[in-house]
Amino acid sequence: MRHIPIIAAVLAAAVLAPIAASADRMWVGFHDDPILRYDANRQSAMETATATNNASIIRSLVTWADIAPTRPADAANAFDPAYRFDDLDEFVRNAQQNNVEVLLTLWGTPKWANGNKERNYLPTSMTDFQNFAKAVASRYSGRTAGYPFVRFFGIWNESNLGLFLSPQFNSKGQIVGPAAYAKLAAAGYAGVKAGNARALVAVGETSSSGRDKKKPGVSDAVAPGTFARLVAKANKKLRFDAWAHHPYPVPVNQKPTQKVKWPNVAFTSLPQFERSLDGWFGRKSIPIWISEYGHETKPGEPKGVTEGQQAAYIPQAIAIAKKDPRVQMFIWFVLQDSSGSLWQSGVYRKDGSAKPGQPRWAAAAKPLSPANGKVRVKGGTKNPLITVYLRSFCVNNPIGVKVGVAARTTLGGRLVAYSQSESALAIDCTAATRVTGLKVIKGKTYIVTIDANTKNGDTATRQITIVGA
Repeated sequence: MRHIPIIAAVLAAAVLAPIAASADRMWVGFHDDPILRYDANRQSAMETATATNNASIIRSLVTWADIAPTRPADAANAFDPAYRFDDLDEFVRNAQQNNVEVLLTLWGTPKWANGNKERNYLPTSMTDFQNFAKAVASRYSGRTAGYPFVRFFGIWNESNLGLFLSPQFNSKGQIVGPAAYAKLAAAGYAGVKAGNARALVAVGETSSSGRDKKKPGVSDAVAPGTFARLVAKANKKLRFDAWAHHPYPVPVNQKPTQKVKWPNVAFTSLPQFERSLDGWFGRKSIPIWISEYGHETKPGEPKGVTEGQQAAYIPQAIAIAKKDPRVQMFIWFVLQDSSGSLWQSGVYRKDGSAKPGQPRWAAAAKPLSPANGKVRVKGGTKNPLITVYLRSFCVNNPIGVKVGVAARTTLGGRLVAYSQSESALAIDCTAATRVTGLKVIKGKTYIVTIDANTKNGDTATRQITIVGA
């Protein structure tokens, strides 16, 4: 398609928000650092995750202790020479080249920051973690050429487990982990937003099960419902954009529809958890990110499910998440079984061959990408403004480059509007464009086919659904 000349000034109105009747669209993808970040074939694996399996997001753990093995002279500086970002830089660039968003979960305290303790212990000074969070978010803010914009961040991994955050109980058996985490989350949120105000930040990243009393000989774990309630008790005004949760079945051979005793939280108890979060934090409709989920398979995990059962559970789990209007994200752990992962929940076997669940995953994920969004527009609105996700356009173009946009709008298969315009590529690799010539009618559903291009030869087609409210 030829590059379309500019016919309008830069658009300044607010971009329409995604429709909220159900999770018609959500970010769906994988977390698999051994395969997608460290494996010798990581570039082709990323292509498999995206092109073959329709992933729209990839998650990775950012371990503070590995990124900053020695104390930086200026910890808030994303390019302090003490930082070791090379492999993460490559991962984020590889994701962008494959047109996929990234979720980075920050965790793991360096020994220099917590008195020579293990990674699961809090930093002595929360300012140190805040500065690290600022450095990571700033590095991936899109402001520096060659360092892609990262849209999503999480604060700590499975913060209700002693394995990742210790102690969860004091010497008297009292629960202390949530209050500690409330401080960590506040510092992490402040740091990320200082580094990149456009980034979205989730807290919690809670595991699905735990207990409210210390149990000798067993790793400490606080039930997620209890943990979240006590985080709110410690800081009801804690700021965050979403609560992230990992509703794994326990034990691992259970179904997505498993029922668990509250305050543990599986898929079936998410509605109760959501209502409780609203009450505890005094907010309405707190978004949920499912930032880890999966079903391990036999024989790799002898106590897991069969490959056939996994194939049945994959679309079932995605359907449950899709039905929940609060769930904005669903990430499967992992892409492929490997010697580098303790989990055998991949949709591919160790030898790279597909399990029966792989085509089920790809089919379920395909229609869900927010890049082909669905928005609700008030009836009577003329020339609605929509967001067009163009992640890969940022690979070879500077921020602000002109993007030519042709918008073809149909109603029931009949063409009702056609427009050409030019928009600027935003720092978050989106373009805002008006669907000129369209007046939205309440109760009608319109399909807007967007053809976008740049002078560099980049092209993309997106399909946006507009529902008249």
